[in-house]
Amino acid sequence: MSSELLDALILLEKDKGISRDVIIEAIEAALVSAYRRNFNQAQNVRIDLNLDSGTMRVFARKEVVEEVFDPRLEISLEDAQKINQNYVVEDIVELEVTPKDFGRIAAQTAKQVVTQRVREAERGIIYSEFIDREEDIMTGIVQRQDPKFIYVSLGKIEAILPANEQMPNEQYKAHDRIKVFLTKVERTTKGPQIYVSRTHPGLLKRLFEIEVPEIFDGTVEIRSVAREAGDRSKISVHSDNLEVDPVGACVGPKGTRVQAIVNELKGEKIDIVKWSDDPVVFVANALSPSKVLDVIVNEDEKATTVVVPDYQLSLAIGKRGQNARLAAKLTGWKIDIKPESEAREAGIYPREEKLLSFDEEEFAQDDQEFELE
Repeated sequence: MSSELLDALILLEKDKGISRDVIIEAIEAALVSAYRRNFNQAQNVRIDLNLDSGTMRVFARKEVVEEVFDPRLEISLEDAQKINQNYVVEDIVELEVTPKDFGRIAAQTAKQVVTQRVREAERGIIYSEFIDREEDIMTGIVQRQDPKFIYVSLGKIEAILPANEQMPNEQYKAHDRIKVFLTKVERTTKGPQIYVSRTHPGLLKRLFEIEVPEIFDGTVEIRSVAREAGDRSKISVHSDNLEVDPVGACVGPKGTRVQAIVNELKGEKIDIVKWSDDPVVFVANALSPSKVLDVIVNEDEKATTVVVPDYQLSLAIGKRGQNARLAAKLTGWKIDIKPESEAREAGIYPREEKLLSFDEEEFAQDDQEFELE
């Protein structure tokens, strides 16, 4: 084995990140295969590869027996003891059988096998690296596209962005830098296959983790996300620290934090609401920016009836029902929205047991004072 090949192995280890043990194992397996095929030998050979000296030797392994039936696999006790008097029956004797022209044949035959083993090792490294990044966010570069997929380079590998995971308000061009969410990493016969998304709710969550230090360090927690990619999203946030305003932390000074995310998502509107374990409060918050007068909860069906002012009905429902739909996804509760006039006719608003909220009390006092004047 030439010193050039040894140098190539060292470079391969540095450039590809494949351990020398893996490369040596691949070469030895290839040389054994080459020897058996070219010299019609039995399956009992071992290759001794010396990287320091750059030499390789082939040894036939034979079992010591009383009577020899297959000379390719066995050696008599008498012949074994001629080599070393200490051999006994069932010992293994190794005899060097390196052919003179084995180096040339081995190099030709082993090249393809070694290349394949190295490729498999590379794939294994890439798979191990990216399986740990599943459900994480990465920055990629758009390489090319066809009617079904956009191919995004993630450095060592090219990921697939399917058409149904692409945002409808985006146009992708070659060399565009985009942030993507890794949805799935698969091991295939052609190597690791990575699927990414621009529409997954996880992308929004990860973007907030990047932009909002309080989320990253755990002070503020994202409890739920509802998203209609490219158009509008809602997230609910909570903090156990009473001194921290979770909504304000996500919005940032003058809205800089949430604006950075909106820019990344090409103008997608984002509503940030405060989470609550009380469904009345949570559902009312989720219907933001609409004002809510009352929330009637049906625990058995996990459904709510929400009363809103007549003039706020369209705002509460949203364009094509989007606001109500996102609020339902965010809270996990069914939401039926009724205008105040209809709720009064049905006798469900105002409820006798319902207490005025702080804002409503203040509003009622203001009305009274105005009338006295």
